[in-house]
Amino acid sequence: MRIFALLDREQKQAVSLLSIGTFLEYFDLMLYVHMAVLLNELFFPKTDPHTASLLAAFAFCSTYIFRPIGALIFGFIGDNVGRKVTVILTIMFMSLSCVFMANLPTYAQIGIAASWIVTICRIVQGMSAMGELTGAQLYLSETIQAPAKYSAVALLAFATAIGGGASLAMASLVLYFGFSWRIIFGVGAVIALVGTAARTFLRETPDFISAKQEVAANSSPNIHEKVHYKISLSLFSLDCMWPLCFYLSYMHCGTVLKDSFSYGTEQIIHQNFIVSMVQIIACLLFVFLSYRIYPLKILKIKLFISAIIIIGYPYWLNNLQSDFHVLLLQSCIIFFAADASPATSIFYKYFPVLKRFTYISFTHALSRAVIYVITSFSLVYITKYLGSWGMLIIAVPVFVGYIFGLLHFEKLEKENSLLNKESLDFH
Repeated sequence: MRIFALLDREQKQAVSLLSIGTFLEYFDLMLYVHMAVLLNELFFPKTDPHTASLLAAFAFCSTYIFRPIGALIFGFIGDNVGRKVTVILTIMFMSLSCVFMANLPTYAQIGIAASWIVTICRIVQGMSAMGELTGAQLYLSETIQAPAKYSAVALLAFATAIGGGASLAMASLVLYFGFSWRIIFGVGAVIALVGTAARTFLRETPDFISAKQEVAANSSPNIHEKVHYKISLSLFSLDCMWPLCFYLSYMHCGTVLKDSFSYGTEQIIHQNFIVSMVQIIACLLFVFLSYRIYPLKILKIKLFISAIIIIGYPYWLNNLQSDFHVLLLQSCIIFFAADASPATSIFYKYFPVLKRFTYISFTHALSRAVIYVITSFSLVYITKYLGSWGMLIIAVPVFVGYIFGLLHFEKLEKENSLLNKESLDFH
C-alpha cells in the first residue's frame, strides 16, 4: 500500500503490531457473539422461546453494558501512565478471559454458576476490547501525520473486520467438523498472549510524552483545558450508528433467517461469514479511499446510502422472497454502515491530549452500551407489537444524531483551516 511508503520503520512497525493485536482482540471477542446460539444453550438454563430471546439479548449485551466502566479504568491508565501500557494490558485481559472460557464447566455440570462465570468473562472481554481499540487508534493518531494517518487508523477497522470474519470461519469449522468449541477459545488465548509479548516493543507516543513533560515543567497553559460538551456529544452521536448497523445485519437478520427460513445455527453462522467478507472488502476500500478523498466527504456518502437502506429496512423485511434476499440486505447494511472510520483521527484531535483517552473511550463505550441494550431488548417487544416498522423508532433518532455530529466536526474543521491559513498569512 502506498501509505506505507510515507512511514518510517518505527511507524510501520507500530501499524503492523497494533493491527495484528486488534485482529487478535476482536477474534477473541466475537467468538462468543457469533456462537451465542450454541453456547447459550450450554451455559444458560433451558426456557421458553420468549425468555430465551431475553437471555440471548442479555448474553450479547453483557459484552457491552459494562464497557463504560472499563473505559474509565483504561482511560485513566492511558491518560496518566501511557498509551503503550494500555494496549498491552487490554490484550492480556482478553487472553485470560479466553483461558477461563476454554475450561469452564457447562450449566449441566455446575448449574447457575456457569451462567454467572461466562457472563463475567464476557464483561471482561468487552471492557478490554474497549481499551484496546481506542488505545490503538490514539497511538497511531498521535504517531503519524495526515494524510497517511487517516488510512493507518482506518486499517484498525479493517483488522477488527478480519477478526470478526476469522471468528465466524472458526465457528463454522467447529460446527461442520464437530470440533470442540473449547479448542477455539484455547487458540484465542494463545494468540492473544503472543500479541501481548509483541506489543512490548512499542514506544510511547510523542504527543503523550510531550504533554507529560509540559506538566512536569508546569509550562502547559492548556493542561486544565475542558472538553466542550458539543464535541463529546457529537462523537457519541457518530458512534451510535455502527452498533445499530452491526446488530441489524448480523443479529436481527440472523433471527429472521431462523424464524422465516428455518435456518439452523450452522447455516446462520455460514451466511454471517459471507457478510463478514463483504465488511472486510468495504473496510479495505475505505482505507484506500481515505488516502485520496477527505474522510468527512466519505462519511457523507456513506450516510446518504446507509439512510436509504436502513429507513427502507422494514419494507425490505416485509417483502423478502428468499434467504438470498436476506443476504443482500445484510451485505448492503454492513458495506455502507455509517460509522466514524476513516475520519476517526480527525475527531480525536479535538480532545486535550491528557484527557483524550478517557473521554474518547467512555464516549465510544457508552454509545455501544446504549444502542446494543436498546436494540437487543426493545426489538423483542417493538417488533412484537408494531412489526418491522417499529425499528424506525430506534433508527431515525440515531440518523439524526449522526448528522448533527458530522456537521459539528465539519464546522470545527473549517474553523481550524481558517485559523491555520491566518497563521500562515501572518508569518
